[in-house]
Amino acid sequence: MKDNVQRTVISPKLAGGPHGLGDPDDTSLRKVEKDVLITQLMRDKAKENCHEVVEEFSKCCVDNSFLMVVRCRKQNSALKSCLVKWFNDEKFKEECTQEYLNDRREYRLTGIPKKSRQKKLPSS
Repeated sequence: MKDNVQRTVISPKLAGGPHGLGDPDDTSLRKVEKDVLITQLMRDKAKENCHEVVEEFSKCCVDNSFLMVVRCRKQNSALKSCLVKWFNDEKFKEECTQEYLNDRREYRLTGIPKKSRQKKLPSS
């Protein structure tokens, strides 16, 4: 009698490598990596690059609490334009993609997530 069990085969790109986490040398990106993970990395780095503008907007919001929508328009516009500038920069997007691929490669080689690797680094 045949089994009616459905078997799935995972691509070696996604399940290969030394820890079964994927091929470390694979540079192809899944949709979720392109649309979510790299975009999140870009957002975080853009906020770092727009640090002063983020601080001004945050301070305005704290100072004006409920009226922030009205009173912080100038700071909000400045923040948006700074972030949009970075998001439209193709070189910046490529740098973030490369950083993501390097982190993913390291994870696939070691099996240790980036946050755990950072905790193990000795402090200066």
